[in-house]
Amino acid sequence: MTYGRAAVPAVAGALLLTALLWWAGASVNALHLQGTARVLGPKAVADLEYWLNPWSYDPPESVRLGTLAQGGTGSRYLALYGTAMQIRFAAVLAFFVPGALLLVRRLPPVHRRLPATLLALWAWGIVAGTLAVTVSAPWMIASQGRGSYRFLPQLAGMMTAGRQILVLLALVAAVVTVLIARITAKGAGDLPRAVVPARAARVAATVGTLVVAVSLVVLSYQPVAARIQTVSLSGALLSEPGDFLRQWLLLGGWAGPAGTSVGDWLLYRAADGLLLAVVWCALRWLPGLLTRATVTAMAAGAVCATVIGLLAGQLLRMAVDSTGTAMLYGPVHVMSALGTGVPAALLVGSLAGAPAALTLRWAGGRAPDADAPAPPAVAPERPAAV
Repeated sequence: MTYGRAAVPAVAGALLLTALLWWAGASVNALHLQGTARVLGPKAVADLEYWLNPWSYDPPESVRLGTLAQGGTGSRYLALYGTAMQIRFAAVLAFFVPGALLLVRRLPPVHRRLPATLLALWAWGIVAGTLAVTVSAPWMIASQGRGSYRFLPQLAGMMTAGRQILVLLALVAAVVTVLIARITAKGAGDLPRAVVPARAARVAATVGTLVVAVSLVVLSYQPVAARIQTVSLSGALLSEPGDFLRQWLLLGGWAGPAGTSVGDWLLYRAADGLLLAVVWCALRWLPGLLTRATVTAMAAGAVCATVIGLLAGQLLRMAVDSTGTAMLYGPVHVMSALGTGVPAALLVGSLAGAPAALTLRWAGGRAPDADAPAPPAVAPERPAAV
């Protein structure tokens, strides 16, 4: 598929995701209407407000109180908050379009690729929203008047804000993007699936999954994670990078089965096993689904596979824990863990996709360039007449 055909669904999906996030942020005031707490429940209203506030142009109470305490300079902090929100929504567009363009071009939703394209675009929408929150967080921190106090821990705390509503709205944007991509793919010519040897695909998937397992099994082990979180550097502003590194390096957290039965511990760890299984299967099938298995496409696919694996593990964990939690806190609170670990999935997935692509080539799985013209057919030589 050409860049022109792939750009239409990518831009449309980015505009839709940005509009949905803006609409969600503008709906915060509806939670303050009389009777909302009686209908939804006070806990559900508080949870929904926590989900939507990171996408709202109305500053939260912390910013308002901080501006009042600053006296005459309070309007400057409000202006910084508005600038942060402008950067946030512009960054959603800036990050979603390139990734969606690559995925739609290399993974067009034709020839039984539609489920894979939908899942990849859903994951990339979550990644784009998380990156948008991250790059706008410094302005958000400055608007609260505490920019020089423990900057990196504040940045680590803000970079995953609003992830729950982002997971839901990114799915809507992915569905629309796929539908438009199917329309633009008509008449684009033959978009065949690459022929990849099964052995090469398995070896590449194993290498990529091992990279993800380092984060999930080794770095996420609680003694190791504690050492990462307590890392300190010399200097004032960047002296406490532990929380920031934890967000980018750890896909989860686990310890031995202390104080619980082995069966319950294994059931809880099944979510981690599901993540690794999703990543391996995705990397196993991805080279055969791509029109061309480039390093960039494999890295983007590995990122999306890691995010989908995280979501699958979190849904499994929610199903295991939801019985008592839903009765105590309500169904909205049960979904509060959705989207955790996306920054680490972005970094670890990128590191997993590159060696998987290189292993695929070294193992003999490099398919011919899909964009290259086929060699001309040569007629067999006829024997000379006697």
